[in-house]
Amino acid sequence: MPSKHTLVRGAFILTAAGFISRFMGFFFRIFLSHAFGEENVGLYQLIFPVYALCHSISTAGIETALSRTVARKISLSRHREAKTALFIALFFTVSLSILEIILIQQNATFIAGHFLGDIRCSEMLVIISYALPCAAVHCCICGYSFGLQKAEIPAVSQLIEQSVRIAFVVVTFLLIRESGSIPSVSIAAAGIVAGEFFSLLYSWRVLAKLIRCPAGLSFSALKGPAGELFRLSLPLTANRSAVTLLQSVEAASIPASLKLYGMSTPEALSTYGVLTGMALPCILFPSAITSSVGTVLMPAVTKAQADGNSSGTAALIRKAAGSCFLLGIGCCLFFLFTGPYLGNLLFHSPAAGKFILTLAWICPFLYTNTALISSINGLGKTGSTFLINTLSLGIRIASVFLVIPRYGIVGYLWGLLASQGVVTVLALCILFILGKKNGSSSIED
Repeated sequence: MPSKHTLVRGAFILTAAGFISRFMGFFFRIFLSHAFGEENVGLYQLIFPVYALCHSISTAGIETALSRTVARKISLSRHREAKTALFIALFFTVSLSILEIILIQQNATFIAGHFLGDIRCSEMLVIISYALPCAAVHCCICGYSFGLQKAEIPAVSQLIEQSVRIAFVVVTFLLIRESGSIPSVSIAAAGIVAGEFFSLLYSWRVLAKLIRCPAGLSFSALKGPAGELFRLSLPLTANRSAVTLLQSVEAASIPASLKLYGMSTPEALSTYGVLTGMALPCILFPSAITSSVGTVLMPAVTKAQADGNSSGTAALIRKAAGSCFLLGIGCCLFFLFTGPYLGNLLFHSPAAGKFILTLAWICPFLYTNTALISSINGLGKTGSTFLINTLSLGIRIASVFLVIPRYGIVGYLWGLLASQGVVTVLALCILFILGKKNGSSSIED
């Protein structure tokens, strides 16, 4: 079983990197809101459902499966098979991402006009598609590193990606404005490509020092790692892709539902931009801690399970979930008292303050769910997480189509709260059932 020290060290490294990255990203969003305005921020946020869907198809399942596979292979001292799994994952994800580039660029206008509802997004879709192969390689290397329980590589690459992204956008914006032209929000999409590219360069350089491609690979040598990798990744990919697709439908439908509520197109985009580009980043800022815990928790749970240590597995889950819950309670109270002040101070937006105040109630559930879902995935029950996430998204989508047209964006915020509460209850029930099967009272507790 991985030592408590290893888990804490990995979580600390990722948390530190996550906080620095989110701190930078938080003020970057303030810069975007001031530089381009709420409507353009809304347009910029609209492209992410498409990018996230493509990213999920090509990398999401592979990264998680690779982390779990490598953790298991290393636990069994099968180091060669762990390396082989990495190179299989790299080939597969890069091939898929190149195919996605072709499809996006050939259909950018159609996607922007018919799916996102605004033709102005087509240019940004073309630009951001170039980030997909870079993100594919980066995610595979991170997955391999997490399986080794080496959090340094993902942490540093995350900081590089964020630093380059922000520097590129700010410098480009200032240069264009100084030349007398009006900067387009498309440079924000180009910043994502620049960040992913430099993150790729760093990750690949480190990888080249760590391992070499296994020599003399035969079909029989590939068959075992490939079979295990795809057996784990396919349900995860289907899970993430389906969830991301639903999230994309949700995100693209919010501005349309706001129009049904009575808002104009600029008002709907501004409201969407305030919610997704201002209020939600505030709420998600402290989740750098819970995300880090969840990331290192999954391979740790997998390794403990492979070692047959059920009591140790249960203790990891209980401590991680309890810590995340306490953090959520603290953040909830903080945002309840400071929400309106933060909205006015940071974004000069009273609407952002109101959204933060309502979203504060999500924190205890949202932060705890990160640990619970990671634990369930680490135990190999990816089908259960798929059902949980699908049901949660179903509630949110229902609020988009049924509640927003009648009550406005506030109805959607309460839909978010309800969905996170459902995730918490269902995840705890699944862990309780698994604890009963394994005879572990610690999980039940």
